[in-house]
Amino acid sequence: MKKTIVITVIIVVTTLIALTVFNRIVSKRENTSQFTEVSSGKFEIAITTTGELVAENSVDIKGPEFSQGRDIHSTNIKITDLVAEGTVVQKGDFVASLDKTELDNSLKDARERLTTLQTNLDMALLDTAMTMNSIRDQISNQRHTVDEAALTFHNSKYESPQIQRQAEISYDQAKRVLEQLQRTLLLRDAQTKANIKTQRWWTSRITRRVKDFEEVLSNFTIYAPSSGMIIYKKNRFGTKRKAGSNIDAFDRVVATLPDLTSMLSKAYVSEIEINKVKKGLNVVITVDAFPSKSYTGTILSIANIGEKLPNTDTKVFEVMIKINGTDMNLRPSMTTNNKIMIRTFDNVTYIPSECVHTGADTIPFVYTKSGYRQVLIPGKSNDKDIIIEKGLEPGMKIYVTEPADGQKFKMSGQKLIKEIKERKRIKQDLANQGQ
Repeated sequence: MKKTIVITVIIVVTTLIALTVFNRIVSKRENTSQFTEVSSGKFEIAITTTGELVAENSVDIKGPEFSQGRDIHSTNIKITDLVAEGTVVQKGDFVASLDKTELDNSLKDARERLTTLQTNLDMALLDTAMTMNSIRDQISNQRHTVDEAALTFHNSKYESPQIQRQAEISYDQAKRVLEQLQRTLLLRDAQTKANIKTQRWWTSRITRRVKDFEEVLSNFTIYAPSSGMIIYKKNRFGTKRKAGSNIDAFDRVVATLPDLTSMLSKAYVSEIEINKVKKGLNVVITVDAFPSKSYTGTILSIANIGEKLPNTDTKVFEVMIKINGTDMNLRPSMTTNNKIMIRTFDNVTYIPSECVHTGADTIPFVYTKSGYRQVLIPGKSNDKDIIIEKGLEPGMKIYVTEPADGQKFKMSGQKLIKEIKERKRIKQDLANQGQ
């Protein structure tokens, strides 16, 4: 019995000691987390944005050309087969094949129409020859008739006036028939020539169309124009063009062969921050595929017009970043993280932005561990910290958040208030002048 009581007492005492130690540790941690130390050193203002790698230069692998005077119209051509993205190909290697069904049917129709036109043209030439020969024979015969009538009319002068008149009438009629036949020959000749010309034009056009179809269809199997790595083409919505996708006469690119020796990071910056970004700014780049490596680059170009990306409401501007050097491990479409260095300060004092508070008079201050509300003059800031131009010294301890008894803290640094107000006045005057 006594042994049980002793054991119980020991357990209770041990538990109390453990709880006391734990509470002290927790209290000490909580107390420590309330404060931060004023830092000094290098301070960076940067914009961080994600992007993707693209080649600065690339060769487009295109489908057949439908324009250039060809009498071929096709809205969409489906890609039936396409080598896997990332495949390394040599010049002349197979890349893709296109669906020939639509153009094959059109070619078949054109060939049938050409056969019909050629048959009709041959028949028209034959009919024309026969008709013209017949009219020429009639004219030749009619000339003999005219000659005979003329001779009869000439000999009738020895006959009675009635016979003379009849011979004259017969002669005139024979001449009119001859003239009619001659006019018919001229008219029929003009008609047949026009008809033959039209049929020959259509035959020539359809012949050219058949040739165009055959030439275009011969390019429906696509080969690599040069050596490189196959990268799928993306449309403006970011969807990759692959087997089953369509190409059209206005966008014939099936895939690309990027130049991996010169890579860019394509990023997007919000319209709120784009005014800070300038050409030539330095950028620190990391790639998700190689988290332990980092690269440097510079801003190459900035879009003049903003755009809305799919599934977003924020307007952004495309920013192209040229990566310094060459790394053949980098591939198009890899995700990048881009830290655009807007400005860098050396040997400045700074604190977390959340430590700065303002009262009703908008005068900025911090709560110090020594029990003061220290007035300060803030400077430039980034997404986490803010530069302190005056009011704090490196190494000072300040509250991260407002303490419960913050109203009891004494005000310190009132001499800076005048300078703060003067700076606000100058800033407001400049703003008014800008208006």
